[in-house]
Amino acid sequence: MQFGFSDEEVMIRDTAARIAAERLAPLAERLDRGEGRPELLANLKTLAENGFMALNVRSEYGGTDAGAVAFALSIEELARACASTAATTSVTNMVGEVIQAVGSEEQRRLHLPRLADGTYPAGGFCLTESEAGSDPAGMRTRARRDGDYYVIDGSKIYITSGSFAGIFVVWAVTDPDRPKGKGISCFLVEASTPGVVVGKAEEKMGQHGSATNTIHFDNCRVPASALMGRENDGFRIAVGELAGGRIGIAAVSLGIARAAMDAAKAYVLERRQFGQRIADFQGIQWMIAERETDLEAARLLILNAAAKKDRGEPFSREASMAKLFASEAAHRCTDTAIQLHGGAGYCRDYPVERYARDARITRIYEGTSEIQKMIIARETLRNAG
Repeated sequence: MQFGFSDEEVMIRDTAARIAAERLAPLAERLDRGEGRPELLANLKTLAENGFMALNVRSEYGGTDAGAVAFALSIEELARACASTAATTSVTNMVGEVIQAVGSEEQRRLHLPRLADGTYPAGGFCLTESEAGSDPAGMRTRARRDGDYYVIDGSKIYITSGSFAGIFVVWAVTDPDRPKGKGISCFLVEASTPGVVVGKAEEKMGQHGSATNTIHFDNCRVPASALMGRENDGFRIAVGELAGGRIGIAAVSLGIARAAMDAAKAYVLERRQFGQRIADFQGIQWMIAERETDLEAARLLILNAAAKKDRGEPFSREASMAKLFASEAAHRCTDTAIQLHGGAGYCRDYPVERYARDARITRIYEGTSEIQKMIIARETLRNAG
């Protein structure tokens, strides 16, 4: 299969690469130290102004209407410079696509332009709970009908951009008497709504610039018009939209892996041992060859999933394959990059140890590698009969 990018896709990719080099890369180390939040928010605004917060949202709602391939190319370039910013951008795009797919016309016209232009610094995807991670159907957050309102009570954990998102897509149980997963609904809740409480920020291993918070809903009253789609149809919505999010995290993984291998190649071409560049040793060359093959395979899997999505074809299996392979490849690439740096790779003077920490979460969020294998196997066996 050949991937010939359109002029628009190339322009969007190149613009992402330019912004990443000029704005994101210089800030990445400070974000890793827990500094630079105002600059991060400024960068998110710049990305919004250049169309990157609503890449697959139609232009009538303020979006770029560029498609999933352009989205994947852009996120890869952003993650190559700063995984934290790329993850925030990916999730915000995911929120926008949920609103476009199942929101009412009023919800679309009110909220999508605010995501697209940066009025909302980011969007939040409130699905995971302490006892409902890989099994989201087991969630306990409740939304009970009270006249013309719903009252939401419960907590969501590990919410990307929780401390500065302007809008949340929230899943809650509306009919606890239905079979597991059948009584869940989806709501659109602004961060300023009374009863929305942003909890503690997680102290994470990596991606320190990407805020990750617990979000509490304490007697949070939202109008009935906040419901997205049909009541009790929320679990189907979540499962469908997660597939698109997996293309984004696969692209984040690839961007981190590229950055790690770029650093490793530069280092082995400069470092000398035993009277020659270490790049001239066959063992080093083979390590690089294996990882470059990983990068190319990941890229093709991501583009295949994105292209199928753009064509309106089923892409869940392909998105899981891309996410599984790219995230595991990112682990291999960052580990190899540290090894090629030797002792220097274990020190913060070089960025590869940050890349390794940033990459580790990609095998967990948006569905663990184990969950991706379950999806791939299920879809493959379903079509085998």
